[in-house]
Amino acid sequence: MSKKKGNTEEKDKGSKEQKTQEISIEEQLQEEVAKEKDKFLRLFAEFENYKKRTSKERVELFKTANEDLMTTLLPILDDFERGLAEIKKVKDKELLKGMELINNKLFNLLLQKGLSPIKVKKGDVFDVELHEAITQLPAPSEDLKGKIIDVIEQGYKLGDKIIRYPKVIVGQ
Repeated sequence: MSKKKGNTEEKDKGSKEQKTQEISIEEQLQEEVAKEKDKFLRLFAEFENYKKRTSKERVELFKTANEDLMTTLLPILDDFERGLAEIKKVKDKELLKGMELINNKLFNLLLQKGLSPIKVKKGDVFDVELHEAITQLPAPSEDLKGKIIDVIEQGYKLGDKIIRYPKVIVGQ
C-alpha cells in the first residue's frame, strides 16, 4: 500500500506541477497578447494622429501656396493706386477709366485667390499686432493720441495670415 500511496502522491505532485506550468504558460501567453494589443493600439493611435496632422498641413499649404506670388504682386497693386491718384490730378477721363479697369481686374483676381485688404482708417486705435508704425507725429487733437493719423501703405491678409502689415503714422 505504501507503494501505491507514494505513486499516487507523486502523480498528484506531478499533475499539480503540470497544472501550474500550464497556468503559468497560459498567463504568460495572455500577458504577451495584452502587450501586443497595447502596442498595436498605440501604433494605430499614432498613425491616426499622423493622418490628421498631414491633412491639416496639406490644407494649410493649399491656403498659403500663393503667398510668395501675392507678396510679389502687392507692390504692383500699390503702383496702380499711386498711378490712379496721379491720373485723377490730370483729369484725363479716358486714361483714368482704362487704368481703373486694369486695377479692378487685378484686384478682383487677387481677391478670388484669397487676398483681402486689412481695413485701416484714420482715427482707428493703433494695435501693435495689426499695424506697423512708421513714425509718430504730434497729434493734431487730443482724441487722436495713440491713434492712427495716416495710412502710408495698405496691409493685406491671405486667408487668416497677414502677409503685409499696414504701415501707419501714429499720433503722439
